[in-house]
Amino acid sequence: MKPKVYIETTVVSYLTARPSRDVVIAGYQQTTCDWWRDAADRLELVASELVINEASAGDAGAAQDRLNALDSVTLLDASEEAAVLTRQLIEFGAIPEKAAEDAAHIAIAVTNGVDFLVTWNCRHIANATMRSQIERVCRNAGYEPTIICTPDELMEPDDENNNQ
Repeated sequence: MKPKVYIETTVVSYLTARPSRDVVIAGYQQTTCDWWRDAADRLELVASELVINEASAGDAGAAQDRLNALDSVTLLDASEEAAVLTRQLIEFGAIPEKAAEDAAHIAIAVTNGVDFLVTWNCRHIANATMRSQIERVCRNAGYEPTIICTPDELMEPDDENNNQ
């Protein structure tokens, strides 16, 4: 059985964006493209209506590119349990109220039993200083937290470099 991976909006945004002149962003874009190339072969890719709504915003052409990339991704339900967990993540200070959508991404992934949440949002989601609090809130609510990571953390090991 393939691990289930929730694709947060920043991943599809980097995947489909015009190449950046900023070297850091260009690196994220290349890493995302490299990861995406075989992700569907190795992983069960999922998202939510929240991702679709966020990906639909902005420039119409860019939005269509993001939606096309998400076309084969299974959409998860944002259940009442996810709404409750979203509120708990905010109420207990794991995620700031201004980032309620970020809390919702986490809650949807967690309540659907997703193995990994992949994101480039390192401010409120893939943030090492917030991780223990996010995990604590999830466990206190009766859920096993999803592993939150960036695409480069979810890459297949390079066999050539793996033997050193």
